[in-house]
Amino acid sequence: MTAAALTLTTPIHDLPDAGEPLAAAMHRMGLRCVADLLLHAPNRYRRTRPWQSLSQVAMVASAGTKDDMEVHGEVASVQRGFGRAAKIEVVLEDDSGDIDLVFFNQPWIQRKLHPGMRIVATGRPREYRGRVQIANPEWRRTEDDASLTAPSGDQDHVAICPVYPASEDVPSDRIAAVIEGILDTAVALLEDHLPESFRKSHGLPDLATAYRHLHRPELDEQVSSARRRLAFDELLLLQLGVMMKRFHRRTHLRAAALPCSDEVQSRISARIPFTPTDAQARVIDEIGADLAKDIPMNRLLQGDVGSGKTVVALAAMLQAVAHGKQAALIAPTELLAEQHARTLRSLLTDATVRLELLTGSITGTARRDLLESIASGEVDLVVGTHAVLTQDVAFQELAVAVTDEQHRFGVHQRASLRNKAADDSRCPHQLVMTATPIPRTLSLTIFGDLDISIIDEMPPGRAPITTTSTDRAGAADAYEGIATAVRRGERGYVVVPVIEESSAGLTDLETHLESLSMGPLKHCRLAAMNGRLDVATRDAIMEQFRNGKIDVLVATTVIEVGVDVPEATTIIIEDADRFGLAQLHQLRGRVGRGSRPGRCVLISEPTTDEGAKRIAAMVETTDGFKIAERDLEIRGPGELFGSKQSGLPPFRIASLPADLELLALARRDAIAWIEQDPLLTLPEHALLRRRLLKAHGRWLGLGDVG
Repeated sequence: MTAAALTLTTPIHDLPDAGEPLAAAMHRMGLRCVADLLLHAPNRYRRTRPWQSLSQVAMVASAGTKDDMEVHGEVASVQRGFGRAAKIEVVLEDDSGDIDLVFFNQPWIQRKLHPGMRIVATGRPREYRGRVQIANPEWRRTEDDASLTAPSGDQDHVAICPVYPASEDVPSDRIAAVIEGILDTAVALLEDHLPESFRKSHGLPDLATAYRHLHRPELDEQVSSARRRLAFDELLLLQLGVMMKRFHRRTHLRAAALPCSDEVQSRISARIPFTPTDAQARVIDEIGADLAKDIPMNRLLQGDVGSGKTVVALAAMLQAVAHGKQAALIAPTELLAEQHARTLRSLLTDATVRLELLTGSITGTARRDLLESIASGEVDLVVGTHAVLTQDVAFQELAVAVTDEQHRFGVHQRASLRNKAADDSRCPHQLVMTATPIPRTLSLTIFGDLDISIIDEMPPGRAPITTTSTDRAGAADAYEGIATAVRRGERGYVVVPVIEESSAGLTDLETHLESLSMGPLKHCRLAAMNGRLDVATRDAIMEQFRNGKIDVLVATTVIEVGVDVPEATTIIIEDADRFGLAQLHQLRGRVGRGSRPGRCVLISEPTTDEGAKRIAAMVETTDGFKIAERDLEIRGPGELFGSKQSGLPPFRIASLPADLELLALARRDAIAWIEQDPLLTLPEHALLRRRLLKAHGRWLGLGDVG
């Protein structure tokens, strides 16, 4: 293929350096065309000295080096090492000597490497027990040719070599070779969407230079500059999309204005049987001011577990009902929806407000009758699951929609709330609630078009929670503690990761319940709870637990949210390192909901560094916002609010919170850009708009914007 024939959409299997087997393997990695290769960013770079004889490598290793080195040689032996870790030990030799290559957790290496095979290996050499060793080197098979007898004479030169995300079938060096073959021609095809004057004012290289330096850097500074440009691009496109969406909502859409008069405020206050905290009162006022306008509210309400978000949501919904409109509260699970309905009904005792629960479990005639009542406006408040979002559910006039645990809903489910409005120009005021505090860095990205309210104060009388961790040896003491609490008239939870026994060796519900009932909790009344139970059975179990007829609930994470039993003071979480940090924090929030102190015991023997960090964070703090920041540090935004839940495409280059300053810069620029050209319709912004819609149009719902 000639350089002139190459395009960004040229399939990889048409490239001269990639045959069908390699192209097929790359396709399985999501690499299909030339553009995919450019976007396949290195995950790190290694500083590599040129090929040297093994005796020279030994001398460099003894002196100590931070650089990788390239070695050529023949495989002398391959064997599995001793010990628990999966370790393959390979001896590589040339005419000058030999060294060891050690592969950890790569058992397939034993099938790939054989004595007599000639290979090139790259990695950092070090001395270990009197031998020179390279751990987990990159390697490739070589032909037995004359070039192997000519080590480089320039021993001082250090090359910066990209290391790409790879697979067992496609090693990094093969990816590097294919990219190198098309790089110059491919980058010449790139058209820059940022004006030259803008790039110069921000100290950014052009797009072609950025990609060339990303894949073929000669200096460390080139890597930094390329990464900064491409990370800024990702963040800017996201912020432009968020700001465009915000502009459209504020200028093209209208909601019902719901002014909060003194009379309305008095009627709402009468429904709250206690004095709200200062934080609750502040947030109620913020939301009330939003609802009074015909600009659709789009507000994120953050509050830690037990901070009183439901009361705030009720105040917002009653503001709609006071004006003869309807409101809905949507939760991700039936258990949470049922809990919300129960709480709201208790607050609405003797009120003329009609509240109904709508979940997937309601079928047949009961569902048809309920839908008719909602459509006619007879129902004021609807509490439900995603069943509320289905096409057959119509409201007479939905004015306020509250979504709880927003990140658990898919993009299309959230967008469908707007379709419940009377026409395309109207939409309900939306309040998004979460008990999973969102770090500021993420609130600027995923929820960047939302105004933010925070309940940063707990209601008075809430008991403190003490969190401890123990290994399997300390489990007996933990269960003795929960048995003692039961004897004092308290209740507790035991949480396990799976329902049934599996090869993973995790604590399962069925086996553990039997073990506890015959062992440390044999004098307690136990019951099992999991998400597979039908609604009637689950409700019956929860009612018995609330009434004290069950002492300890042994459950899966189905109790993570929506369970409020003040008498429950102790929670034991088995295999705690297998749970996410936000999930652990939510589970811990099931105790300490009354006047008695809460106790959370994490039983685990972490096998990963991440698992150990999560356990340590739980023990160190009960502050949900600190937990969220730690979770972001440990897992990154792609996991914390993954693309499956949020719809947000994962960043390829940008990394949060490391790029927080770059995010702030992109946000300021995006605001200024949208103020100048709200829908990016100016001719000079055409390419920028196309790339924005391609990157974020679908998940942000920008198809109906402009």
